Amino acid sequence: MYVITAATGNIGKIVASKLLANGKKVRVIGRDASKLNELVKQGAEAFVGSVTDYNFVKRAFNGATAVFCLIPPDNKSNDFRKHQKTVAKNYADAVKENHVKYALLLSSIGAHLRNGAGVVDGLADMEIYFSELKDVNVLNLRPSYFMENILGQIGIIKQMGIAGAPAKGELSIPVVATKDIGAVAAKKLLNLDFTSNTVEYVLGPRNISYNEITAAIGKAIGKPDLKYVQFSYDDFVKGMVQAGYCSENVATGLARLSEGINNGTVLNHYKRTAANTTPTTLEEFVASTFVPYYNQSQVSISQ
Repeated sequence: MYVITAATGNIGKIVASKLLANGKKVRVIGRDASKLNELVKQGAEAFVGSVTDYNFVKRAFNGATAVFCLIPPDNKSNDFRKHQKTVAKNYADAVKENHVKYALLLSSIGAHLRNGAGVVDGLADMEIYFSELKDVNVLNLRPSYFMENILGQIGIIKQMGIAGAPAKGELSIPVVATKDIGAVAAKKLLNLDFTSNTVEYVLGPRNISYNEITAAIGKAIGKPDLKYVQFSYDDFVKGMVQAGYCSENVATGLARLSEGINNGTVLNHYKRTAANTTPTTLEEFVASTFVPYYNQSQVSISQ
């Protein structure tokens, strides 16, 4: 039996659906019962509650052969790392208490630093908690920058007429679609061929810069002259908070992650291989996902 945390998210839903399609018994965890209905109709058992509650997590993990552990973000938290550590420890303790044999953790590129990668540091804490467990086979899955993060450019483009972020425009980084992360995680869980405590990266089809991302977006939305501007870390934090996207604590963590990407520390550990290269291209993502969201958005440039 498989337990999938954050089962209503982009990645968890794919993992659960693929396991169910292969005839596996699946228990899905989420905070909103209505959002779990789609998976329940496919045959999943729903567990509704908060993964910040240890007793709930312990009950949810009972009887599991394998668990998929993803820490749901709390973008309004004033202590984001504390939130991450609470959930991570709940997961690890519940795995230990229930004698679960397999755990697949959704971590991130940059977790190898343990500190210095902003919002990723809490995922490093989860890796550490699980490394201390005995008789559990753990796979730390470390995806790179999500293509879905690029959707955050829609408001900036429509309000300011530019694309922008704290990342250096010319710096090429691995970028991956969340559907590909879900597919990799599901395959690993179906096979259960990981042993001991191992790390695998998920890197997308190629490295790409924000200048190239901006050019692809501009071409797709009919703005071929769209320019990319690198924001200062302070301006980025202020903009995120003023837009109501997240707390200052979370925005600062995102800025620190960008700083780690820019100075190379976040990206100095992975090695691209055929095994960790995934198929969905940026151009495919822009056409299938970015453009529809862009066209649906009602935000426009202020006059």
